[in-house]
Amino acid sequence: MSKITPCLWFDGQAEEAAKFYTAIFPNSSIDTISRSPADNPSTPAGAVLTVDFTLDGAKFIGLNGGPDFRFSEAISFSIDCEDQTEVDRYWDALIEGGGEESQCGWLKDRFGLSWQVVPRQLNEMLQSSDIDAAKRAMEAMLKMQKLDVAKLREAFEGVPA
Repeated sequence: MSKITPCLWFDGQAEEAAKFYTAIFPNSSIDTISRSPADNPSTPAGAVLTVDFTLDGAKFIGLNGGPDFRFSEAISFSIDCEDQTEVDRYWDALIEGGGEESQCGWLKDRFGLSWQVVPRQLNEMLQSSDIDAAKRAMEAMLKMQKLDVAKLREAFEGVPA
């Protein structure tokens, strides 16, 4: 069991976020919901204070810490996708309900948490010993929002657009 568990700070949305995330990822669950035993600066007595949840086998804590801190792109979660079908599924699910697309396979979900939805083929291309092919794949990726495996492959192989 890991001694390190990421704690995600929410403004009263920890339980909603945990339900949202556990519905998206396999091997996921809400493990414990803890209510505040007393009034505190972020939650009244009896309100949800923390939510322990598991996403695809990884443990997380959601904390209803109040409005003082927000997520930024300085911290993101990267999803290793097997193929375009997985890219599409995770991308669409995570932007649902108010998320927003960004560049190069990045997005923010409706809670403001940043995600990188990355087909594993991209990493294989970028780590290729064929530097010119890797460069073409990188240049194609830099022009995309949601990553497109077929277009990345075409760029990598030098197929004219």
